[in-house]
Amino acid sequence: MPIVVMAYQDIGWVCLDELLQLGAEVAAVVTHSDAPGEEIWFRSVADRARTAGIPVLAPVDVNAPEVVTRLAALAPELLLSFYFRQILKPALLAVPSRGALNLHGSLLPRYRGRCPVNWVLVHGEAETGVTLHHMTPEPDAGDIAAQRRVPITEDDTALTLNRKLADAARLLLRATFPALLAGAVPRIPQDHARATTFGGRRPQDGRLVWQRPARELRNLVRAVTHPYPGAFAAWGGTKLFVWQTALVDGPTAAAPGCIAALSPAGIVVGTGAGNLRLTQLQLDGEGEERAFDFACRHGLHPGDRLENGPC
Repeated sequence: MPIVVMAYQDIGWVCLDELLQLGAEVAAVVTHSDAPGEEIWFRSVADRARTAGIPVLAPVDVNAPEVVTRLAALAPELLLSFYFRQILKPALLAVPSRGALNLHGSLLPRYRGRCPVNWVLVHGEAETGVTLHHMTPEPDAGDIAAQRRVPITEDDTALTLNRKLADAARLLLRATFPALLAGAVPRIPQDHARATTFGGRRPQDGRLVWQRPARELRNLVRAVTHPYPGAFAAWGGTKLFVWQTALVDGPTAAAPGCIAALSPAGIVVGTGAGNLRLTQLQLDGEGEERAFDFACRHGLHPGDRLENGPC
């Protein structure tokens, strides 16, 4: 059964790898050219496909008529999408004779849209997962074929959670593949009344607003730490990246953004509710370092504010 695979990022690599190990007949792989300036921390879908001798396309517009025509000529029975970044239009969705399915990085109908791994961490969720669903012109809204749940720990970052989701995606695909081949994939309608949708995140969305509770600030840091652009405050008029933090028990010890204490364990900062220990910092243009080393080098003291203006 000929299958067209559209994939990118590490989850895309894992799913393509699993399909090939399962003996799937992958007629072509459609992926993306790496964007200039993006930190490429994931394995290459294109390289995995070429190693297996599979034709690779990386069109600027996957819905362009010439791309649709080229894929239709392959007469695929299925189209499978794994972390592909473009929305597929009806003409392309109509190409596979048995339909198109997409793997989404959340437990649909919650967290539809872009960057679900980051958003679940921003919102402090304790659980997420992966969902294989039938594709419709409306993104992430089609009937559910299968889901696999993934717990989120307090120490998870977007990178560690992405790796957990990749493992879950491999297992889900392995379990679902016989039904895909048999044309017997379940169709469970989503409860659209429970749907939540989020858009893409921008580097400027990582700004730390010290008036927010310490837990919310920590969640933001772990959602956008390496390999993402990072959460940031300011010091001396320069952007100060905060790569790692920890919650500190006890009542709020300083005004929001003000340093309450310094020790080799880090810099304790007051917030809108509670205290946050900063443990890894990086001033824009400098190297990353322990927060205490940064404080010593720059002469920080309790009472200083990590943004312009006195405490």
